[in-house]
Amino acid sequence: MSTNTISRTGTSSSVFHKMNDALLSVPFFKWFISKGYSQGVFWAVMISVVSVTNDVLMRFLGERLHPVEISFFRFFFSMVSILALMVSSGSTLFKTKRPMMHVLRAILGALALGLCCYSVNIMPLSENTTIMFCEPLFFLPLAYILLKERVDAPRWIATIVGFIGLMIILRPGTEAFRVVAFVPMTAAILFALSNVMVKKMTGEHASTMLFYFGVGTTLFALIPLPFFWEMPTLSELGLLVLLGIGGNMIQVCLFRAFSATEASALAPFRYVEFIISALFGYLLFSQIPTVWIFGGAALITLSTFYITIMETRKEKKA
Repeated sequence: MSTNTISRTGTSSSVFHKMNDALLSVPFFKWFISKGYSQGVFWAVMISVVSVTNDVLMRFLGERLHPVEISFFRFFFSMVSILALMVSSGSTLFKTKRPMMHVLRAILGALALGLCCYSVNIMPLSENTTIMFCEPLFFLPLAYILLKERVDAPRWIATIVGFIGLMIILRPGTEAFRVVAFVPMTAAILFALSNVMVKKMTGEHASTMLFYFGVGTTLFALIPLPFFWEMPTLSELGLLVLLGIGGNMIQVCLFRAFSATEASALAPFRYVEFIISALFGYLLFSQIPTVWIFGGAALITLSTFYITIMETRKEKKA
């Protein structure tokens, strides 16, 4: 599950530039951090691989640990992994002019990621991933209401088509309808709200936002933790560390993808995540997506892809 879409990424970080300089000295890594369409596609696909891998890790961990505990460790190790990079860049990245907005974004993020952790343990991976794809559909009306952004007719039509796809998957009013589908849908809404806040926090450094998001979510997840605590085994602790690092790896892959080529060129590869989640679901959990999921996923993919292209063009003109 990706907490940010390919069409919306924060400003580039000096931390990653330092990483680039270090990697450029190693010949093997030179291709991966060079500019080019092939490199962009590679990193875009890696976003999907890491995101689905995180979902799989949460599902395995969820067999014994509560989603609240999994979320806490995911936030904690994500914060620790980015802290080392923050310290190496000096004290300027710790300064912020919008502390309360960081707090609110952390609350939204903690709730959203907690719901994601819960949903991957109660739903097939492909269905969960497809519903999470609806985040751009919720972003548009929220941006219209909260940011007073103008939304033209074609984008409203694309949004409606996407919601029709969502209804095909949910099938309300039939025996196939499941209330649990509202869990990832609520997470998608919360992620959309978080992305709206990112747009309001212009001027904040990407690393600063990532760090305070990790601090805030860790603290909020700590509050209910004592009520659900189970001592992790060494193997579970190792998976939790990987989960936290994976959260930041998605950000690294996003940065590398956009550094390599234009966002509009990479938009189609976001939907590789559905294929990967369906494959992982089948190989690891014997989950086979239904025809309804494929049909709904097709409409959601087409609509969100169109919205992504339109948003990218709008940002270029701005």
